Amino acid sequence: MVVLFVLGAVGYAVVHRSLRPLVEVEQTAAAIAGGQLDRRVPERDSRTEVGRLSLALNGMLAQIQQAVAASEASAEQARNSEDRMRRFITDASHELRTPLTTIRGFAELYRQGAARDVEMLMSRIESESRRMGLLVEDLLVLARLDAQRPLERHQVDLLTLASDAVHDAQAIAPTRTITLDVFDGPGTPEVLGDDARLRQVLSNLMANALQHTPETADVTVRVGTVDDDAVLEVVDEGPGMSEHDAQRVFERFYRTDSSRARASGGTGLGLSIVDSLVHAHGGKVSRHHRARAGLPVPGGAAAVHRRARRDRLSRRLSAVRPAPR
Repeated sequence: MVVLFVLGAVGYAVVHRSLRPLVEVEQTAAAIAGGQLDRRVPERDSRTEVGRLSLALNGMLAQIQQAVAASEASAEQARNSEDRMRRFITDASHELRTPLTTIRGFAELYRQGAARDVEMLMSRIESESRRMGLLVEDLLVLARLDAQRPLERHQVDLLTLASDAVHDAQAIAPTRTITLDVFDGPGTPEVLGDDARLRQVLSNLMANALQHTPETADVTVRVGTVDDDAVLEVVDEGPGMSEHDAQRVFERFYRTDSSRARASGGTGLGLSIVDSLVHAHGGKVSRHHRARAGLPVPGGAAAVHRRARRDRLSRRLSAVRPAPR
């Protein structure tokens, strides 16, 4: 009798021990069903069937966890994208509504017989139509960038690009002092990028500097190399901006002075386009007391930024002189 009892106890212990891995699998499955996706089956000797089963289950659970995490991240990204798109559409609708309302008002005045002011009315309608057209063009640029369409990439000579920008700005603002400076560095800086888009970056920065600084403030385009980086800068001697404005200056439709920006024909998207183009080139935008955008490229980096104080320059390119006042 004692022998039978001992044999029964030993048999129970052996069966219980052999079933323990299956119990652990059951417990792990229950935990995962409860949302604990990081739970795993305790690993066993891979030479046994139970050990191989544990390894297979853990591999499957890891893939499930990764798939769920990717799905959650995608859903969160979709929600964020939807929120950004909703805000963008709201802002765009508001910005378009302003010139449309103005045009409608002037058209109503004309219809009511304001014959003496026809020239003024037509001029204002043309001005608002032009501003609305610029806004639509900027919106299309941002839409293309948001769609992540590939850019044309070629070797771009930054000195040529900067020189062209200075000559264009001198033609637009002949009374302003606009100069081109080259600071010391080996050779002419070249970067790999989209020539047209990099010109747009510099053009927007130049327009921003000219529109938001006094007539007496000098504007300088600086180009050269620092260490292994190609550098392109737009520097002005204007009053600068507040820390609050510096933190938000690259946001879409943000204006430091709404009335002045609208009066000058600004859309509030110029620096946003700079930000998007820099990111499209693999760069980043950093915010200091003055806005700065960095544009790294293979074999070097082009930094494009706007600052309110003038840096000491090591060499001035004599081929470009200040425009006469």
